[in-house]
Amino acid sequence: MERINQTLKRLASNEDFMKRYEQMKSQIMNDRDVREFIQKNKDSITENIIEKSMVKLYEYTNQSKHCQFCESLDKCRNIMQGYHPGLVLQRDSIDIQYERCPRKIMADEKRKNERLIKSLHVPREILNASFSSLDVEGLPGRLEAMKKAASFVMEYQNGERPKGLYLYGEFGVGKSFLLGALANELAKKQISSMIVYVPELLREMKSAIGDHTLNEKIDALKKEPVLMLDDIGAEAVSSWTRDEVLGPILQFRMLENLPTFFSSNFNHKQLEHHLTYSQRGEEEKMKARRIMERIKYLSEPVMLDGPNRRQ
Repeated sequence: MERINQTLKRLASNEDFMKRYEQMKSQIMNDRDVREFIQKNKDSITENIIEKSMVKLYEYTNQSKHCQFCESLDKCRNIMQGYHPGLVLQRDSIDIQYERCPRKIMADEKRKNERLIKSLHVPREILNASFSSLDVEGLPGRLEAMKKAASFVMEYQNGERPKGLYLYGEFGVGKSFLLGALANELAKKQISSMIVYVPELLREMKSAIGDHTLNEKIDALKKEPVLMLDDIGAEAVSSWTRDEVLGPILQFRMLENLPTFFSSNFNHKQLEHHLTYSQRGEEEKMKARRIMERIKYLSEPVMLDGPNRRQ
């Protein structure tokens, strides 16, 4: 087998190879970034170092920097997708150091934010909501709710424990959308939250009895830094879900002063009436009132107005 040094000597004596090598070297040395790097380190870089580093310089010049030649992160042309090269001087050679490109940084940040927003049974469009996409023109209730939600984010970030909001109004006025926008805004500030669709949650809690995960799921809801209970009042009331699931969650959060948000088609009085009667027709006013006292302690009522946007 031919040794590498013999191969190199043989190639060096090949006129065609040397011609192509010199063309490649010329292209590399005319690269603006390469010239700037060499000029910046002119006191340390010799011709010998340049010759020894030609393979690395070739690798560098044939890749995209700062996404200039990439249509998207998925179509990144670089050796390491989502990472662009930078030249570094290491002892007696020039090497490449790879760092995340702007698109990779944005994608990683988005994924990190998504991990901060835990959700149960919530539609994707709600999880993609943002304050900037909320239509508040001519809708004083929605504008007031957005202002209060934005104030909550600022106060919470400053270490305070402000009250949550009890958003109520007709179908399709944007209550759930506002909760999704709030969750995304909190995620930008690295604040964890959970948004939960209450009717499906309570159905899931019943099935959790069978797989012995009920206490674990209730504890997660109790301790989440910011909890958002979407569409409370849309569920069919049973004494068990009201008193053994919803009650302990709200009691714990009230005692620990953990911010809690609600959305509902009912105002306080209507929700209390809804919680009073179980599926079996039992009237339990005191138990319903106990739940309402916790909701009132945890949140400030805000009515949203506007047309039904689901139609």
